[in-house]
Amino acid sequence: MKPVYPYPTLFGDVDLDVLSGTVDGVSPLPYANISKPQRTVALHQAGRGNWEFCTFRLQATLPEQEIAGGEWTDLVCLAALTEKATNARTTTTLERSSDGTWSGSIDLYRSRHLGRATLGLTVVATVDGVRGRVIGTAEQDWYLDLKGTTPVRQREIGIVSTDFREGPEEWLRPYKDAPWIVDTTGDVPTVYLNTGSVDGLVELLGGSGGSPAERMLRDVTSGQIAQDAWTAMFHTAISDLDVDEDGTPVLPTGWREAVLRMMLPDVLPGRQLTDALYDIEERRTKGFGWSELQTTIQYAAGRRSRTTKKLTNAVRALDAADRSGTR
Repeated sequence: MKPVYPYPTLFGDVDLDVLSGTVDGVSPLPYANISKPQRTVALHQAGRGNWEFCTFRLQATLPEQEIAGGEWTDLVCLAALTEKATNARTTTTLERSSDGTWSGSIDLYRSRHLGRATLGLTVVATVDGVRGRVIGTAEQDWYLDLKGTTPVRQREIGIVSTDFREGPEEWLRPYKDAPWIVDTTGDVPTVYLNTGSVDGLVELLGGSGGSPAERMLRDVTSGQIAQDAWTAMFHTAISDLDVDEDGTPVLPTGWREAVLRMMLPDVLPGRQLTDALYDIEERRTKGFGWSELQTTIQYAAGRRSRTTKKLTNAVRALDAADRSGTR
């Protein structure tokens, strides 16, 4: 999502590429670990186990005709490497090459990061006499994944089966009677299934056959878990939005971005993504209309988890079983 600024900005595309990587200044990072289509770099298998830092060679392309004829001066092309989990931030300035591209390098130090770092590009300049104004950003950031073995941008929800009462996850102890819990605090949302709450729950969800009643129960239960997960992910995605210099909320990255893009059209139908994000952030922070919005959030989560179809199938199965039993 591109925010709107009250001054001239770049209309053309701004793009950032990771051309290559070097581990500890010596060993080249395998090219298979860098995916341009996915805009992701996998660093879990970087060629050596105890590496300290990786250096990435960057290249950016800007709309040159706009830059040459625009109403700005002192233009700077700035790459930033950040991670919310550690509050780490590293920046570097790219220099313009003779072919019109902008080139440079940036270092990722392993000790400063935990999971996934985000690499973005911002173009700033002096506009209307004001220095440091943002006039353009890369449409899509890169992910530098310290735990990834393959450069995949979108990761699936994790599912962990454990005993909430006696298992190794002590933070789950207060929820010992719950059949499942959705945790959205990590890089990947995780559903914890409680093996000590409902006998046979994990086996039921992991099965594929069984009687019609078992299949019906599996579908309804998995649908409810999915709806709980979508609801929790949506609330997490909108709970910690960054804002630009004008106070406009900015679309987050990672799975939070994917969740908002998929659910906002159902939560606030007919609204552009930018307007919907601004509206929902205003409702959440100021309180008005927030409680009423919970109904549409629940509806949107239900659509994503297909609960209506699963409940319909369950009712039909019950009706069929009842009819066959009375004949």
